[in-house]
Amino acid sequence: MTKGSAFRLMLLFSIPLFIGNEFQQFYSMVDTIVVGRFVGISALAAVGATSGFSFMVIGFAQGLTMGFSVIVSQRYGASDFENMRKAYAMSIVCSFFTSIVVSLLFSFLSMPLLRLIQTPEDIIDGANIYIITIYIGLIAPIYYNLFSSVLRAVGDSKSPLIFLLISSVLNIVLDLFFVIVVPFGVFGVAFATIISQIISALLCYFYIIRKYPMFHLSRSDMRIDRDLCSRLFAIGLPGALQFSVCAIGVIIVQAAINGFGSDIVAAYSVGTKIENVLTVIFQVLGMAISTYAGQNLGAGNFKRIRHGFNVAFLMMIAATVISIIMAHFITEPMAYLFVDKNTTDPMIIENCIFYVRTISKFFFFLGLIFLYRTGCQGLGSGLIPMISSVTELSARVVTAIALPGVLGYLGVVLASPLAWVAAGSILPFCYFYYIRKTEKRFLSHQSKK
Repeated sequence: MTKGSAFRLMLLFSIPLFIGNEFQQFYSMVDTIVVGRFVGISALAAVGATSGFSFMVIGFAQGLTMGFSVIVSQRYGASDFENMRKAYAMSIVCSFFTSIVVSLLFSFLSMPLLRLIQTPEDIIDGANIYIITIYIGLIAPIYYNLFSSVLRAVGDSKSPLIFLLISSVLNIVLDLFFVIVVPFGVFGVAFATIISQIISALLCYFYIIRKYPMFHLSRSDMRIDRDLCSRLFAIGLPGALQFSVCAIGVIIVQAAINGFGSDIVAAYSVGTKIENVLTVIFQVLGMAISTYAGQNLGAGNFKRIRHGFNVAFLMMIAATVISIIMAHFITEPMAYLFVDKNTTDPMIIENCIFYVRTISKFFFFLGLIFLYRTGCQGLGSGLIPMISSVTELSARVVTAIALPGVLGYLGVVLASPLAWVAAGSILPFCYFYYIRKTEKRFLSHQSKK
């Protein structure tokens, strides 16, 4: 991404990434659709009640591995293949130990956390079974996200898409098998998800070995480099924690939703699944600008970095308009994918539609978050993503606690949009400050050579 049209490069990079991330949403969507259709509303609510905790660990995996790939991207942009390979090796090692620690910790905390957010008693056991299964299999999404991030770091966004399509189809087949043929209920859909993610991770890994000789590892590459591991965590952990911090806010909102009963939990769960489909476009744009910024930072081309951010901003505005329009047309038909129209209380669908159409009006601020937070991470900043995440968390907590008592369900619906406004409003200023500071540091370093 260091040469050629910034718009064309990011667009071509984003298209397969967009398709892939939409299919990645199917992992959780199919789980919810299958249990909603074939097990019942209570099972749907049970899976939905864990969304905040799922987001916490899966988001942690995405943020961590995206941060790890920043160093790979920068060294690739600088044509420093030896150190790029070493960064890749240490990313594999760090990902392994991180997944073990996080899996064990959250498996033990699962039930206490569900009780802490006052999960309704009629769904808490199912929610616990589902989320523990996801925690135990955390190593699968961590490695899939690592290998796909590494492929994207060198400009290959098509291959992860192909592997994700394969695993998505497998996930659908296994979901149906473990719920209809072998009636495992909520455990079945979680187990199917883990198996599918393992397949996608393995496909990515063996493809990297076959296609990219520059990533062939030797024993010396796998020798533990404490300094490099520290650098990887210095960039990866803030990115991981930013997702986890945001997830805490989501969990607090979930606690507020739980107080309205299982039907509202079900409506909110379906609404958030549709929200995730509509907002993938912003996540993809963030990944594109992160890779673009990282490679051009490695090449020392700050003029091109600024131009890229300007182009990405215009792309984000277009994405916002498209997402808002889609929210008003696809929400109702999508909602009926999750439940039986003839047997479901119409209020569940109405509350779902109200949620999606309300939050869509604030998508511009969510776009700012993904553009500038992820872009700054690509430039090597761990602090700016963390500041943004803490701001978003604080706003979400305040609104989730204060507004439901006054506005009822609307108060819960507004919790996330108001948090987007708070975090998104400050990020452009943080970016402009950081890019100037980084360029001055780079020029000072060059003048000393």
